[in-house]
Amino acid sequence: MSDFYTIDDFNFKDKTVFVRVDLNCPIDQKSREFLDDRRIVEHAKTVKELSDKGAKVVVLAHQGRPGDEAEFTTLQKHAERLGKYVGKKVKYVPDILGPTAQSELESLKSGDIILLENVRFLAEENLNRTPAEQAQTLFIKFLAPFVDYFVLDAFATVHRSQPSLVGFTEIKPSLAGRVLEEEIKMLSKAVEAKKHPAVFVTGGAKIKDSLKTIEQFLNRKIVDEVLTCGLVGNIFLAAKGYPVSGIEYIEDYVKLLEKSKKLLGLFPDKILIPVDVAVDKYGQREEIPVSKLPQPYRLADIGAKTIEHYKSIISKAQIIIANGPAGVFETKEFEKGTFELVKAIAGSSAYTVVGGGHIATAVINLNLADKISHVSTGGGACILFLAGDPLPAIEALKANKKKFPQPN
Repeated sequence: MSDFYTIDDFNFKDKTVFVRVDLNCPIDQKSREFLDDRRIVEHAKTVKELSDKGAKVVVLAHQGRPGDEAEFTTLQKHAERLGKYVGKKVKYVPDILGPTAQSELESLKSGDIILLENVRFLAEENLNRTPAEQAQTLFIKFLAPFVDYFVLDAFATVHRSQPSLVGFTEIKPSLAGRVLEEEIKMLSKAVEAKKHPAVFVTGGAKIKDSLKTIEQFLNRKIVDEVLTCGLVGNIFLAAKGYPVSGIEYIEDYVKLLEKSKKLLGLFPDKILIPVDVAVDKYGQREEIPVSKLPQPYRLADIGAKTIEHYKSIISKAQIIIANGPAGVFETKEFEKGTFELVKAIAGSSAYTVVGGGHIATAVINLNLADKISHVSTGGGACILFLAGDPLPAIEALKANKKKFPQPN
């Protein structure tokens, strides 16, 4: 029996169901088109099922964040794309708390689907607070009278505690959507399998989250070895005493460096760092051993020897968890590290989990999604779940089941 309700527990016919999904997609700077709409594809299944069950479906979602001019947009194109994958019209409503939204909510019929405006346009949505506090926001108070059930399907944001994620769980019967349900099931398999050797491949730019996860994975013996690359690899190179140019400009560099040194002291044989790197020399790839650092050029990828060493470890693993790219894979000259590691993971017979974000995009670009046991829709949320952290939005769902003990 689940710790929280699911779609199977309720009858939604003629009920108004608010479903919080994550339609946040990378957007091409020039064409303004989606670079990867996999999240829309996945959430369309939950939205379609609710509509098919006779619900009046109100979709809540976000795109980008304030200050991020490249990706902070309205959800008009998202509504069109969601409708394409659901197979029926999804009406875009350019409003959340105003008369236009109210009018649309009052006129909903069974099976209808509407998508309200980007919830992060509201100042309240950008605050992380307790569910009880979020239930008191204008956002939740305005919409609550229209809500019969709340469905949380946005796994990629469950590590946050924002109004659209946890506010309704205080006051309305709330449940997990199909994406959230599947994520928990597949990620739990990776932790519960207890197969060894288990390997964590960690790259990308989210150094703080990665260091925390490395510590928890190794302390809890979830993995046996950590293969570092990307900016995560760079901080460990610096911690090992290699002079990495420009790394001192990373936010909280001093704290991150100290944390990295501490981890290398605790787990000297478990954390692997690159032995060679590729630098961006006027747009050209040039590989050098780390003994030749510092360089006046940015480190843009791991080198061939590191790639081969990491691939040999991946080939022997029984569990592989990967999060974050090995380098600037969006640029052809520096895609090699990320693409080679992704191909090695896909070619493995291990149980494989790839976190969301850029590395998932690489998997999609290489058409290898069907070769990975689970490609998560979440980046940070995926890794924090695997590390055993309680995630606020999931905890809110669990509390909701106790608060509303009898499904109809």
